[in-house]
Amino acid sequence: MRVQELWRYPVKSLQGERVGAADVGPEGLAGDRRWALFDRSTGFGLTARRHPDLLFASGRLRADGRAEVVLPDGTVTADDDVLSDWLGRPVTLRSADAERGPRQYENPAVVGDDAEYDWDAFEGARGAFHDSSRIRVSLVSTGTLGTWDRRRFRANVLLDGEGEDDLVGSAVRLGTAVLDVVKPVSRCVMVTRPQPGGIGRDTGVLKTVHRQRGGELAVGALVPVPGRVAVGDALARL
Repeated sequence: MRVQELWRYPVKSLQGERVGAADVGPEGLAGDRRWALFDRSTGFGLTARRHPDLLFASGRLRADGRAEVVLPDGTVTADDDVLSDWLGRPVTLRSADAERGPRQYENPAVVGDDAEYDWDAFEGARGAFHDSSRIRVSLVSTGTLGTWDRRRFRANVLLDGEGEDDLVGSAVRLGTAVLDVVKPVSRCVMVTRPQPGGIGRDTGVLKTVHRQRGGELAVGALVPVPGRVAVGDALARL
């Protein structure tokens, strides 16, 4: 398998940036999930599980390494007041470097057939705003995705071919980095959410993942040896 696409998501739960190459370290791709929106009234970090409108904005990194948000109307901002007006709640855009304490997000406790859920809080990883400290880089193959749009699954690395499930428990070399592929990625309501470009709400995606794949799709890895990964690099099991 080779790297077909590389993606980083500068602001958690917003659309990301496709890149040709990226440095990869212990917290994942450089710039990935380094910023997140937090509700100032509840303290929760916002995700598109609870707030699907997030997926209609994009996060991007400026030359100075700070993030900015491109809103659906084309407005480019990092101003908390503008972002709060857009979302209809008081929010602040925070950096992982400044956010040292526990981070809590909301996850549906029960997945139903409609848009109503019971919500539980969970604590995310420290450092970059990943949901889990056991997954810093996510990989999925075109063979696994089939006809599903890859954007629903927000993987960092899209591989051509198939076979990433068999890598769990293995170390692999990708570019000059070494990854420990530690677990499959469990999927939630996020994959059903609508997105720009004609991706509609589709609860059948998650039902199919649960029925055919036990609720898991893509694999997650840690990075014991930092390095650089580029489109076209071959994945090699060590």
